[in-house]
Amino acid sequence: MGEIAVGAARVPYRVMGEGRPLVLVHGTNAGSRMWDGVAGAFADTSTVVLPDLSGSDAARDDGSDLTVELLAGQLAAVISDIGAGPADVVGHSMGAPVITALAAVRPDLVRSLVLVAGFAGQGDEYLRNVLIVLRDLAGDPDTFARFAMLVAFSREHLGALGRAAVEELAAAYRPTAGRLRQIDLDLRLDVRDLLARVQAPTLVIGCARDALAPVENSRELAAGIPGASYKELDSGHVVVAERPEAFVKLVRDFIS
Repeated sequence: MGEIAVGAARVPYRVMGEGRPLVLVHGTNAGSRMWDGVAGAFADTSTVVLPDLSGSDAARDDGSDLTVELLAGQLAAVISDIGAGPADVVGHSMGAPVITALAAVRPDLVRSLVLVAGFAGQGDEYLRNVLIVLRDLAGDPDTFARFAMLVAFSREHLGALGRAAVEELAAAYRPTAGRLRQIDLDLRLDVRDLLARVQAPTLVIGCARDALAPVENSRELAAGIPGASYKELDSGHVVVAERPEAFVKLVRDFIS
């Protein structure tokens, strides 16, 4: 486990495996633990780096508003601290616009880019309203958690888990101060003007059953980044849980 100071924040990161660095960037959730089910699948050929940026459970900071620039700066500091860049960088959900910004302003740190179930910013009224409902449900933690779970996973995935597993999963989505800061960022961010500046080879992965950030958002990212490749998986928003093998294969094939 490493940890670096970036401004007012202490940013921890985990490392596993050997090879060229592969940085997995979390979205609006508890943090790097979201990758635990797939991170090991890359460790035979990559040095897998799992940072916890501000807003995650493990990061510590002054509680100020989050910005894309702030999180991209933290990510740049982690990659620089490893000292083996440039890195292959994967970002899920909120992590997708963050790594897009990183690639646009620090191309020296990014070898390739994979944007997963992401969005560019303003324009999708469905996404905006889902985020507003989530934010406004924070006073009722149980309802917040259930609604967050419903938009994070497809109906088919939840139906296959069974009631006990669904109840356990719902408990993991309760609101925290950091998660609410992330949602606030999701409502404000806009990286559309940065898309054309991305020089790194880019793969965009959309999720056909995404009920949080509909797949049209991923298609917009792919259309805006010069030369980007686009793949679509039959999955809800958290594709690493619903289609882990297919996700790993897409990323491995692309970065190799």
